[in-house]
Amino acid sequence: QVQLVESGGGLVQAGGSLRLSCEASRNIFSINSMGWYRQAPGMQRELVATISSDGRSKYTDSVKGRFTISRDNAKNMVYLQMNSLKPEDTAVYYCNAEYLVEGYWGRGTQVTVSS
Repeated sequence: QVQLVESGGGLVQAGGSLRLSCEASRNIFSINSMGWYRQAPGMQRELVATISSDGRSKYTDSVKGRFTISRDNAKNMVYLQMNSLKPEDTAVYYCNAEYLVEGYWGRGTQVTVSS
């Protein structure tokens, strides 16, 4: 099993930045893929970014050039640096780990971007 705990959310003005952190309960070196998803009120959860065990990253189109996902295997941490935030980025952000055949989720952290 993998427990995930997110942190770093908050309230920020449009154009500002936030850095989300996700701490895993086990060594993430062996975790195939880790990522960030988000869910806005009344909307389905959507993929934001993923990073593979060898460091390859993917982003949804709406965040390309603004968000950066990274991982620190030594600290069992995954990060999401969010720059140039927009009101439409407002959502609960969830950390995800795909380990063996299971998917694991954190409880989420709220990001609110005011206009």
